[in-house]
Amino acid sequence: MTLLALSIGSNINAAKNIRAAIDALRLEFVAVACSRVYESEAIGFEGDNFLNLVVLIDTEKELADIVSFLKQLEDGLGRDRSQQKFSGRPIDVDILIYGQETGRSCGIKLPRGEITENAFVLQPLAEVLPNQRHPGTGLLYSQLWQGYDKSTQKLWPIAFDWQVAAV
Repeated sequence: MTLLALSIGSNINAAKNIRAAIDALRLEFVAVACSRVYESEAIGFEGDNFLNLVVLIDTEKELADIVSFLKQLEDGLGRDRSQQKFSGRPIDVDILIYGQETGRSCGIKLPRGEITENAFVLQPLAEVLPNQRHPGTGLLYSQLWQGYDKSTQKLWPIAFDWQVAAV
């Protein structure tokens, strides 16, 4: 089994889209574990706050198959790939780590650079994998979070209702 860590974020119908993404992941993969959900301000543009979390999955799937599935998932939830990099989005699912894989593979760079750059990725990752080592730096995720300059990006855990309200 290979450990797959995903970052999930949304600022358009965020709660609904995050629930839908997690439901789809649970249908595709046997075991899915989630961090708490965090709210953060938009970075790089003026926009609504984002909801973010990290998801851990043990998988036997090949990286290429995972990349393809995640693109279909994003597209199915209304992701518009023609928009600017820094813009609002219904869903964004990024592969953070895939086992101990490093370098470029299947069009992505692993481990993902945002791990050490963005609080909304690092804090939930350090929450669910505190004693795991970052494949690039060799530091524990808890050490990376401890050393992170928390004044640069504001985020806070929120109470998240995983149940969809009855219609």
